[in-house]
Amino acid sequence: MKRNLLSVAALLFGTLFLFMGNGLQGILLPVRGNLEGYATTTLGLLGTSWAGGFVIGCLVAPKIVRRVGHVRAFSGFISIIAIIALVSGIIIDPIWWVVLRAVTGFSTAGTSMIIESWLNERASNESRGMIFSLYIGITLIGVVGGQMMIPLEDVRTPVLFMICGIFYCIAMLPTTLSTAASPQPLKAVRLDLPALYRNSPVSCLGILLVGIANGAYGTLGAVFGAGAGLSDTSIAVMMSATIFAGAVMQLPAGRLSDRIDRRYVLAAMSGIAALAGLLIFLLHPTSPALLIGLVVLYGAVANTLYPIAVAHANDFAASEDFVKVSGGLLLLYGIGTVIGPTISGPVMSAITPHALFLVTAIAHVLITVYAIIRSRIRAAVPASDRDAYTTIPTGTSPMLTPQSMSLADRGTGKPPETGKSPESGDPAVKFG
Repeated sequence: MKRNLLSVAALLFGTLFLFMGNGLQGILLPVRGNLEGYATTTLGLLGTSWAGGFVIGCLVAPKIVRRVGHVRAFSGFISIIAIIALVSGIIIDPIWWVVLRAVTGFSTAGTSMIIESWLNERASNESRGMIFSLYIGITLIGVVGGQMMIPLEDVRTPVLFMICGIFYCIAMLPTTLSTAASPQPLKAVRLDLPALYRNSPVSCLGILLVGIANGAYGTLGAVFGAGAGLSDTSIAVMMSATIFAGAVMQLPAGRLSDRIDRRYVLAAMSGIAALAGLLIFLLHPTSPALLIGLVVLYGAVANTLYPIAVAHANDFAASEDFVKVSGGLLLLYGIGTVIGPTISGPVMSAITPHALFLVTAIAHVLITVYAIIRSRIRAAVPASDRDAYTTIPTGTSPMLTPQSMSLADRGTGKPPETGKSPESGDPAVKFG
């Protein structure tokens, strides 16, 4: 175990700075754009373009990696991200920002896939779960650490954009200077969304809606905070606290879903998120403490939905198909994060910044209703046959790629592989 961890220590160190840059740039652009007077619709397109680029990157980047190799591809992708961060601080123009943000999303998918495949290569069966948990923890710390840089400098200056560039350059060093052998070429994951829906309608629709809600908040949460009168420091605290609250809540929510029907947990957590969102939209809290408290409550429950839905989908699929199932769900989540900011921007412009949470509430109400309806149609999988729950963060944007799912060590579950699926009475879905 110690030897395996040491072999990926440098890579994880680089990962920390990569996500620090991602976290800082992700909050810096909407905050600066809001100060420049950009329309909320335009700021929403920043998230839409990033998510669209990320989804395309998950599909296309493996071909680039196979052509030029992991180290060269990683250096190329992260160089592009660093250049864009610096250019964004020089060219203050909404159209350029939206275009460049799509390229950043594409390149981020490439860097994440390379890191995750590298970790897979170095992990043994005994250390795989530990390395996955460590990787998830580092990404969370990196994003939050980057967000908390906002109060340290005036966002009207290019200094924070320069800091983003520095973080990205530091992230590049461990892999470019490493003498370790490169991992094997990335494996393509064949996705079958119709079969995935037949396997678990709740997970498919639920994750699409979770992507809409999380994409909307992740992109426009800072814009909402500014519109609600919060300072830059309070906005950074609010955005970071929602991520931490979601991380803390994942374990108790996951354990509860291992004991009772996961759809009940999904419905309950979605219902609480919807209630918190509606309270923010209807009450317009003026107290920063109350406002941030409600947003943190929202984040605590909203960020538990994705991993519960993934676990529910894997309850009905063969354990060897975990990567394929999770890859399809990640694609749906990415599509949702494209839709969320696109819808929320115009709604916030037409109504009020607080209408961001009207959009998220509608998404969460739909999850609650559909999960309850489906629970009346089919029986739950017995607890002894359920797949093991694994925490997966989705605090602001799709940070993971299908390659990361191989790290999750999900081979211990006992999903039904033959016979009749409890879903509809049809033969159980087999992927591939």
